[in-house]
Amino acid sequence: MPPIPITILTGFLGSGKTTLILNLIPQLPQTYKLALLKNEFGDVAVDSQLASAQAISGVKELLNGCICCNLVGQLGEALEQLREEIHPDRIIIETSGSAFPATLAMEVNRLVNETKGERFVLDGVISVIDVENWEGYEDTSITAKLQATYTDLVVFNKWELVDERRFDTVLDRLGDLELQTPWVKSHKGFVEKDVLLGIDGALARALKDEITNEHGHHHPKHDHSHQSEVEVLSIIVKGPQGSVVDLDKLEYFLLSPPKDEVYRIKGFFYASKPPTNSTGEITANTSTENQPSRYILNWAYGRWTWTVVPETLAGSSADSQEPVIRATMICAKYCSTKWRNTLLSDGSLTFENSPADQTQLSIERIS
Repeated sequence: MPPIPITILTGFLGSGKTTLILNLIPQLPQTYKLALLKNEFGDVAVDSQLASAQAISGVKELLNGCICCNLVGQLGEALEQLREEIHPDRIIIETSGSAFPATLAMEVNRLVNETKGERFVLDGVISVIDVENWEGYEDTSITAKLQATYTDLVVFNKWELVDERRFDTVLDRLGDLELQTPWVKSHKGFVEKDVLLGIDGALARALKDEITNEHGHHHPKHDHSHQSEVEVLSIIVKGPQGSVVDLDKLEYFLLSPPKDEVYRIKGFFYASKPPTNSTGEITANTSTENQPSRYILNWAYGRWTWTVVPETLAGSSADSQEPVIRATMICAKYCSTKWRNTLLSDGSLTFENSPADQTQLSIERIS
């Protein structure tokens, strides 16, 4: 069983975290198993009941306390119980009140290290801010900076209910922390899944099925029913049979995008050897040695992981219709042109031992 990605969703009570989750669910494959771990105050977990009614596979509540304080010791037990009983594709930890993402993220990372990344992996920390009731976000102390350091993405909620000046004030307060914390506006609690989530096994299967059903039209489906706060690049790279990506050049590129310009890079890559995660750990691969394999890249906010694709999904690099690289790049608004031009000119997406003129690189903005 591959490691289960964990997404931490934090924000004050009433900021719109549950609405964000409920708007995420319809964007996922019907067979996707999303588990929700919540902390609640009081004896009645109303939000958990609501989430459970909306087809979330498992809901475990930690009642009467803050998950990152007196209940942090129970976190590992709760995650293991979800893993054993639900077998989820992903776990969302939703915290409320004064729960600090830094403490929680460090606890999740401790669990990841203890299990050598075989059970869980931290995919991202998302903070939701209620712009209408933004008091409490003005703290620019060391503590506030510590929390912001562990926040990968800020989602501004309820900004439609205030004037532009008020929103600019909130944005200025975030800027006072002097950190490159990326942010997006929700559309009445809706944010596209490609911004919130990386690729896991279930989403990889859904993407492969979608590509197959589209008979060679390689652009993933994209929801245009909501105004997008991001720009999405579709990247396709083809080459001679047996081509594999030049990992040294690719990994050098992965170090370059600022977190406030590029939110996520994710996709499939053929490589001749197991790639290295941003932590320096080499990706485990039990397939035949010295044979090219297909890997999933999840780059999020300056860090990245690689996962070998199961043979049932990997396909064949000898298939002329199968690109060596198929990826998407989620950029901040007005930044996609810059990064498209960078990728077209800097040679990051080239192959080992293959002339540059044999690389067929296509980068198209799809949103």
